[in-house]
Amino acid sequence: MSERPDIVPVGQVPELGAVPERMHAYVIRPERFGEPKQSFQHEEMPVWELGPGEVLVQVMAAGVNFNGIWAGLGKPVNVLRGHGLDFHIAGSDASGVVWAVGPGVNDHTVGDEVVLHCNHLVNPGTNDLQTIWGYETPDGSFAQFTKVQAQQVLPKPAHLSWEDASSYGLTYYTAHRMLVDRAKVQPGEDVLIWGAGGGLGVFAVQLCKVMGARAIAVVSSDDKADLVMRLGAHGVINRRDFPALQYKDDMTPEEQKAHSADLKGFGKRIWEILGERKGPDVVFEHVGKATFPASVFLAAKYGRIVICGATTGYNLNFDVRHLWMRQKRIIGSHFADADSASRANRLVIQDKVKPVMTRLFTWEEIPEAHQLMYENKLHGTVACLVGAPRPGLKNLEETLAAIANG
Repeated sequence: MSERPDIVPVGQVPELGAVPERMHAYVIRPERFGEPKQSFQHEEMPVWELGPGEVLVQVMAAGVNFNGIWAGLGKPVNVLRGHGLDFHIAGSDASGVVWAVGPGVNDHTVGDEVVLHCNHLVNPGTNDLQTIWGYETPDGSFAQFTKVQAQQVLPKPAHLSWEDASSYGLTYYTAHRMLVDRAKVQPGEDVLIWGAGGGLGVFAVQLCKVMGARAIAVVSSDDKADLVMRLGAHGVINRRDFPALQYKDDMTPEEQKAHSADLKGFGKRIWEILGERKGPDVVFEHVGKATFPASVFLAAKYGRIVICGATTGYNLNFDVRHLWMRQKRIIGSHFADADSASRANRLVIQDKVKPVMTRLFTWEEIPEAHQLMYENKLHGTVACLVGAPRPGLKNLEETLAAIANG
């Protein structure tokens, strides 16, 4: 191996296994908390040193998630206070190549082409306390090199480009955990999916098809309706056809009347799609306050509402009689553990579940990608090139050839 280089340009890679002293990264610091165009700044940083059970990955591409925006805003929590450093590198999705391994790592080898899941264990070897890598840890994927625990490393699907492989982890593994491990969806069941055209929803639709369930996809536009039907939805509902469906605090009597009418109309639309007078066996929830009352009302007798978040608000107000009188269940879910992520990843390797990447950005556009997401101008899953010199490359051999050919 040649002498350790100081730093290499973005879009270049050192000799396999040669770890530079420094790396290019987009860095968040507390004195510039704010919108992504302000908080994400390019810096040269020391490359991470590895401890026992850790792996250094040369990042080829990284997925964009809203948690990077939260980190840059410094709210709802200041994550730098949590991990104790005065800087933060965001990014909780990545594809790349194992470049070095720490002591005790025997199941990964330098040169392995990998994807990463973001479940970081506070006490490795146990699942008692989990944090999100790249959000609650400072060593995320918007840098030439990232540091992860060995248990976070999964094989990259060989048929996918670096950018496609980097785009699905956080959302897909979350959806898999919700439907497979927590709600335990069975063949023949019906699943109502809120936000079916978004990052979580596109994978929920595909998982229902794989499991032999019928997905009723709720979307907000015709183009998203076309997308989810191509992905295997049994039927689709445009929520804009029911403008009073979403719950709001302090509704006037007129608003309450319109809300009740749309709620019943929405339920009848589900009956039309299913061809029978029944509600969904499972409701896939992540919207929270605006939709949760409808979810509890619409679910079938003995139905399950599985929820992983609440993008419209955490305080949920619903008529609990619909829950106990029809013996429904509310199931909480979070991100996947290593076993769940590995099982989910096998479906991608087998090409049974496909990434749905809606836009690709370059290294220089990483702040812009987050800014557009912050401004709600993106949908679906989004990725950025990091070490890969151009789109479409699938492995290290192709990447090195592309670099050599300029």
